[in-house]
Amino acid sequence: MTVPQPLASTINTLAGALYKVFCASADPARQEMREACFEYLSLGGIFSMGPVSILSGLNPRPLSLVLHFFAVAIYGVGRLLLPFPSPKRLWIGARLISGASGIIFPIIKDEGIRQMFFPVTVPAYHRAPPPPPPPPIIV
Repeated sequence: MTVPQPLASTINTLAGALYKVFCASADPARQEMREACFEYLSLGGIFSMGPVSILSGLNPRPLSLVLHFFAVAIYGVGRLLLPFPSPKRLWIGARLISGASGIIFPIIKDEGIRQMFFPVTVPAYHRAPPPPPPPPIIV
């Protein structure tokens, strides 16, 4: 089995996580995660540029993906707890964080923790070949 390249792993991880977040579910925590995701991205700036750059392949760093994914979850918890927290909202917030962990960590494990976070430690035959040299300039 060939281990996926770091860029492909990051994009696959994000795509898999988004698929699980946006699957139809009656779970209030999953619904809150969907709404938080839309609001987080609508904030613009670094909130939308980060995930978009990951999905487009401009940012192959998986740590950025994990940070943004949990930022969305924490944003969702904040939406639940403001302006007044209640035991029900606190419970949904805890389930939201738990659900986010249950989505992202298995996907990262399947993609390969070592390949995603420590690609230089993977043997050379699993890494992408270096880019070809530029063609000579003929004057």
